[in-house]
Amino acid sequence: MQTALRLVIATLARLTPAVLAAAILVGAPMAPASAEQAQPLVSIEWLKQHRGDPSMFVLDIRSAIDGGGATAYAQGHIPGAVHSDYDKAGWRVTRDNVPLVLPTLAQLEKLIGELGIDEDKHVVIVPAGVHYTDFGSAARVYWTLKIAGLKRISILDGGFAAWKADPANPVETKPNPPSPTIVTVAFNKALLAEVADVERVLQSGGATLLDARPASFFGGKQKAPTAAAYGHLPGALNVDSARFYDAAGNRLKPKAELEKLAAGIPSGPVVSYCNTGHWAATDWFVLHELLGRKSVSLYDGSMVEWTADARRKVESSRTKWDDLKKVLGLGS
Repeated sequence: MQTALRLVIATLARLTPAVLAAAILVGAPMAPASAEQAQPLVSIEWLKQHRGDPSMFVLDIRSAIDGGGATAYAQGHIPGAVHSDYDKAGWRVTRDNVPLVLPTLAQLEKLIGELGIDEDKHVVIVPAGVHYTDFGSAARVYWTLKIAGLKRISILDGGFAAWKADPANPVETKPNPPSPTIVTVAFNKALLAEVADVERVLQSGGATLLDARPASFFGGKQKAPTAAAYGHLPGALNVDSARFYDAAGNRLKPKAELEKLAAGIPSGPVVSYCNTGHWAATDWFVLHELLGRKSVSLYDGSMVEWTADARRKVESSRTKWDDLKKVLGLGS
C-alpha cells in the first residue's frame, strides 16, 4: 500500500501545473448550463436555438398599452410562453397613494413565484414589438426582475411582432398555465432611486437627473393626468426614450447609435425618471444594461410622486398663454 502511495505522489510531482489543473477539471462536475451569461437583448434566432432549454422561461407581457393583453395572447403566442399582463398582473402597484410603483418584496415574491419563475430560470421577456412605449413595458419588467435579484433576464429584440414576421416560426394558441414555485427575492436597492435620493441630489448634487419624457412634458406643455404640476425636476437633462428606439424596425437602435445618443449624458451616477417610471425604464436599460454604465438607478415614483407635494420644486417653461389655451380647449 505504501509503495503504491509513493508511486502516486511521485507521478503527481512530475506533472506540470497546467496538466495537473486539467486532470482536476476532468474529474470535476461541469458548470451547469444555467451559469451561461445572459445577454440583455436576444435575437429571434437565439430564442429559436434555446427555446427547448430546461431553464428557459418565455414571458409574454402584452397588455392594453400595446393594444393587446390576454386576448392577443390567446390569438397567438410563442410556443411555451406564459402570459402576464404588464398593466394588470401587478408589475406596478399603488403604494402610499402613489400609483404604478415597484411592488413590495412580498408582492414581488408572490408575483414572480406564481408565474413559475425562480432563481434558476432564464427569463426572456416578450413585448408586442409595436412602439417605443411598448418597449418601455419590457424594460420595466426587466428592471423589476433585476431588482428582485434574478441574474438571467433578456428582452426579445423586436418582440412578438418580429417572431411572427417569419412564417416559419411556430405560433400556438393554447394557453400555458403557470407552474407556481417558491422564489426568494434578494432586493437590489442600488437600482432603485427613491424620493429621498432625489432630494439629496437636488441639495448636494452627485448625480445627473435624466428625464425620459417627450420634450412637451419636460418643458411643461403637457403633463400626465396623475401629476399635480407641469415641468421637470430642477436641473434635469432631457433624453426622450423614443430617441433610442427605431420606429421603422420596432426595436432599439444599434449600440453604436445608442452610444452617440447617450454621449451628452455626463459620466457618473444617473437617476432616470419620467411620469411613472415607464419611459424611464428604457433610458435605464440602455445606459445600465447595454452601455455598461453601472451607476444608473430608476426613480419609479417619478413626476407623479414628486409633484404630489407642492413644496417640492419643479422647473417649467409653461406660459400663461399655455394655460389660457387649456381653458379654451386648445391645449393641454
